Amino acid sequence: MITRITGKLGRVLDEEVRLVAGPFEYQVLVPEFVRRALQLKVGQEVTLHTVHFFDGNPMQGRVVPRLIGFPSEAELDFFDLFCTVDKIGAKKALKAMVRPIKEIADAIGRQDAKWLTTLPGIGPAGAEQIIATLRRKVTRFSFATTGDEAVSGATPIDAALVEDAYQALMSLGHNPADARNLLDKALLGEEPPKSVEEILLRIFAHKD
Repeated sequence: MITRITGKLGRVLDEEVRLVAGPFEYQVLVPEFVRRALQLKVGQEVTLHTVHFFDGNPMQGRVVPRLIGFPSEAELDFFDLFCTVDKIGAKKALKAMVRPIKEIADAIGRQDAKWLTTLPGIGPAGAEQIIATLRRKVTRFSFATTGDEAVSGATPIDAALVEDAYQALMSLGHNPADARNLLDKALLGEEPPKSVEEILLRIFAHKD
């Protein structure tokens, strides 16, 4: 099983990245918060900690192995733990993890079911099940090294700024795809911004 890949980040797509290692290009599925952290790393060398899952229905004769990747081992461990909740598999966990694991772990620890229902695909019953299953197991993830701290190579922009700008766009009524596209266009080829306000000003300037 492939547990870690280091290579040049070739492409960042909607739900996956393409990592070039030697003569091979690997498709690695990533959750949205990881995609945002990596979107400005194209062309740079990065390391992703990975796990396999099998996608498809063996009864229909088609099962495809997939790789899921995270910049840090802590994020991968949290993903594995999240998947232990009843009725949450790899696909649902990937869709739900749009926020950094520290925030999700903190919400679970304080038993904030309402906050958890803001995650895609997580309803009230699912939020309660997550809390019941994980509330005593997530404390260590509130202090783990994650995200932009673990992505290798020079950091052209503080990932926290991108995250805050994304949330600001969401609060203004943009859907996740639109917010993501606006960020991508505003940051492409620009000097690293120093604040969320600067990112938003660039977005509004591009829209004009």
